[in-house]
Amino acid sequence: MKKQKANLLKAATPLLCTALLFGCSNNKEEETESSSDPAVSQAESLSTIGNQEIASVISKKVSYDDEDFYTKWKNATSIKLNGDSASFKGDGAVVIDGSSITIRAAGVYEISGKLNDGQIIVDAEDDGHVRLVLNEAEINSSSSAPIFVQNAGKTVISLEDDTKNVLSDGDNYVYEKSDDDEPNAALFSKDDLTINGSGTLVVNGNFNDGITSKDELKITGGTIQIESVDDGIIGRDLLAVKEGNIQINAGGDGIKSTNDKDADKALIAIEDGTFNIEATNDGIQAETTLLVANGKFDITTGGGSPETIETNENNPMSPFETPTTTSTETNKDSAKGLKAAVEVAIGGGNFTLNSLDDAVHSNNSITITGGSMNVASGDDGIHADQSLLIKGGDINVTKSYEGLESKSITIADGKIRVDAADDGINIGGGNDSSGRDFAATENSEDNLLSISGGLIYVNAAGDGLDSNGSIAMTDGTVIVSGPTNNFNGALDYDQSFEQSGGFLIATGSSGMAMPTSDTSSQYAILMTYPEIQKAGTLLHLEDDKGNTIATFAPEKDYQTAVISSPELAKDTSYTLSSGGTASGTETNGLYSDGSYQNGTSVVQFTIADTITWLDETGVTEAQPMGPGGMGGPGGKMGGPNGGAPGNREDMFSDLDEETREKLQNIMEQQMNGTITQEEAQAQLKELGIEFPTGGPMGGGPEGAPSGGPTGDKGKEPVQP
Repeated sequence: MKKQKANLLKAATPLLCTALLFGCSNNKEEETESSSDPAVSQAESLSTIGNQEIASVISKKVSYDDEDFYTKWKNATSIKLNGDSASFKGDGAVVIDGSSITIRAAGVYEISGKLNDGQIIVDAEDDGHVRLVLNEAEINSSSSAPIFVQNAGKTVISLEDDTKNVLSDGDNYVYEKSDDDEPNAALFSKDDLTINGSGTLVVNGNFNDGITSKDELKITGGTIQIESVDDGIIGRDLLAVKEGNIQINAGGDGIKSTNDKDADKALIAIEDGTFNIEATNDGIQAETTLLVANGKFDITTGGGSPETIETNENNPMSPFETPTTTSTETNKDSAKGLKAAVEVAIGGGNFTLNSLDDAVHSNNSITITGGSMNVASGDDGIHADQSLLIKGGDINVTKSYEGLESKSITIADGKIRVDAADDGINIGGGNDSSGRDFAATENSEDNLLSISGGLIYVNAAGDGLDSNGSIAMTDGTVIVSGPTNNFNGALDYDQSFEQSGGFLIATGSSGMAMPTSDTSSQYAILMTYPEIQKAGTLLHLEDDKGNTIATFAPEKDYQTAVISSPELAKDTSYTLSSGGTASGTETNGLYSDGSYQNGTSVVQFTIADTITWLDETGVTEAQPMGPGGMGGPGGKMGGPNGGAPGNREDMFSDLDEETREKLQNIMEQQMNGTITQEEAQAQLKELGIEFPTGGPMGGGPEGAPSGGPTGDKGKEPVQP
């Protein structure tokens, strides 16, 4: 196992410069005082917003003028729709040709009545603003957009109080030229578009999209209900929502920005509002940055998360898993809840996200400073290719393949609960890499999970905290209910897990059990029980004066427990008990402010070293790990009976790429049954790799794969 101090301050600029559409510049907004936590400062440097309040960032990037907000209108030109024709009164420039109505000048136009098959066209000869007041209007068009803004300085759609207005198109548009592709939405504007008021707008986009602006689209009020064959709402350069009640059922994306040519555009900025979105693809997708200050969001994508998430937890080939890549850049069928190419930043709001793909995703960074999130995902709960920073909020990932995933994750505050079918919190390479990737871990010094505050609970079928790099913890509370299979561990890291503060308790199986690093400044214990302990069985640790260090009821079966606490001290005696009952306040299985009774003493010991290894006989010594150490209680990877724990890649770290590929192929063949165990061992011996009896996929009654018939201790491989 590598014991290498994590470098908390890596160069941020190269990472940021490689983010899609985000070039190196000095355009970052002026920031407030930097955090005193170096890991937080680093995460902020990878973000486009730094350490600013998200509402403040929106106010700097999005401006509204008076006409963007609804005001009482007067001196309007009145357009009355009469089935197959229309009429108008007033001074506005209106041209009526059967059921086609063209507005040729700036001004206020009130529209009422029903148009059976026609169109409102805005083609202003000046650069003024055109305001369309929809006052119980219904406009149907079988062959084009019911409202088509061809030219205007800005068009404002005002939804009159207590009115219902309907726009519906047909399923086939007729264009003047064969190469035309605009309009392609029931409400389509080539210029800036604003929707305001307190009435209702129903949009039936039967051809393609619901509402599209080729420039900026702003919504400051109203109820908007959209059914669309493809996307619901598109703002090419900007999509800003100040307030409103938005309901979308989309065959494509729910809400999106699309300008992929200008890094300063394609922003989605939401200050408030209510959003109910059901989309076949992404719920809200920004080509650059998605900023959310507040609001209520209920978003389902791709039909929602599957009932069962497939995992590789019982696959002994887990060291060789091929990473799953479903990044924004390559997957056209993306079904993510919230997504951005550069950054997702959330400062508040209430989110219910149910997604087939990642619930929250960024190709670069994610910043969460507040809000409440309930997440069910068929893939990752929250995924950022480069950096995930959590400084507050209440995050509950109820279902996921992996709960939180990024190359760098920094948790400074907040309440987080993660339920994962694989790893709970995973530090790995970008592009949604969920599996093991040797190439991605070569530069793993950049990979860091940093915890400096908050309450974190992880329930993982795979690794609880998994870093293809390092873990650093200085404060906060972390509770891990880890795996029950021996191919994963409650804690798993490549380099080091240095803890200098905070409270950690992690329970799980014994096969991959790891404690914190012995370079930590805070003491820890790792207890291995002789038998599997049933879920809910209390473990209680107290000092020789009867002071409670921890009382915990794990959610799942367990055979090992790691406890690190500021209350642990050198040359102090402790008693670890099992069973019994506890009273007091219980949070995720951890009890406080209560008492413990009727337990059975399992082991008494005195702390002498940073890490104290325990079994029922008392303090033991860890031994170097070898591939033969993977096994059950008699021969596991790690622990006093089978070698010190270490990362799975340590077994193969000295192999060159060609040999590693051959090793993988042999193990896959044996797993698939195309060669026998004896044949696999013979081929491995030719490579210069000697596994103990039982072979790479062997193992006796109490030994998982790679352990001998009785679970041999770790025998070091013969390197080529």
